[in-house]
Amino acid sequence: MSYMTRALAGIRRRRAMDCWRSPDHHLHKRRPSSPDDYADARKGNDDRCGGYDDCETLELGLEREGGDVAMKTPPVVSPQEWEASRQQLLVKEKELTRARDALAAERRRMPWLPVEKQYEFDGPNGKASLLDLFEGRRQLILYRAFFEPGVFGWPDHACRGCSLLADQVADVAHLNVRDTTLAFASRAPQPDIERVKARMGWKMPWYTLTDDFDADFGVDEWHGTNAFIRDGDGVFRTYFVNNRGDEAMGSTWNYLDITALGRQENWEDSPEGYPQTPPYAWWNWHDEYGDAEQSQWWSDPDRKSRDPADPRPRPTDTTPPAP
Repeated sequence: MSYMTRALAGIRRRRAMDCWRSPDHHLHKRRPSSPDDYADARKGNDDRCGGYDDCETLELGLEREGGDVAMKTPPVVSPQEWEASRQQLLVKEKELTRARDALAAERRRMPWLPVEKQYEFDGPNGKASLLDLFEGRRQLILYRAFFEPGVFGWPDHACRGCSLLADQVADVAHLNVRDTTLAFASRAPQPDIERVKARMGWKMPWYTLTDDFDADFGVDEWHGTNAFIRDGDGVFRTYFVNNRGDEAMGSTWNYLDITALGRQENWEDSPEGYPQTPPYAWWNWHDEYGDAEQSQWWSDPDRKSRDPADPRPRPTDTTPPAP
């Protein structure tokens, strides 16, 4: 039996009783009325509604094949049909992109919450305040990672989900050049943090929580990402994501999109006076910031289908698009 088959069988067994208890489950006409019914439901061999194996198979969009569960795959089509289908979805993809831009614009208009309480962290260079975590930059993005006694994986690893996110973090130099610092924080002591960072190849600053910062900012029991901005020595909380919101984190763009200043490019819809520069101009290799020349595309792969609604300027050239 394949891993997928075993996993789906486990899902069916776990969900069987919940399905039976639901009086309005759309795949069930009758509910179990005796202990034997419940036992049959657990085994997946009840013959009402086809049994739980069949019921769950229908729910998951799968088909039976030779006693195993087979994927119900989409049709196989010609290149022309495939491209037509892609173009249909491309309309929705562009709508999603515009909606994401609009949401980021709303984030940049979120009110700021002053952080008046003093917090203390342990860092590689000793004690640090929340203001110190900015490292002199204007913005701070702080992710609460679970690496500490009592968390699965300790002491060899941080939690699997937090580690998966850490593996996706782009080189922080791209954020730093936009006046933004990314840092992680956990309750593990600094020697353990440095050891695991070295093992996993992680480069972001990582601090030790020493007080109730995590409880005050909604990350004492679950992971989450807080965004802050400073005005002189004043620190303000500007945004927060957790749960599935953290799935999008790791990309330079997505991190900037949750900050108060955004990507700081002049195509963005930001409040008056926000710092903005031309797009592409600041992009550079992560080890050569500080001596950056204006970035240019080698080519524009979408020249034949440029979206007039895209507010970003395109690089100018005199080469006509390919026919």
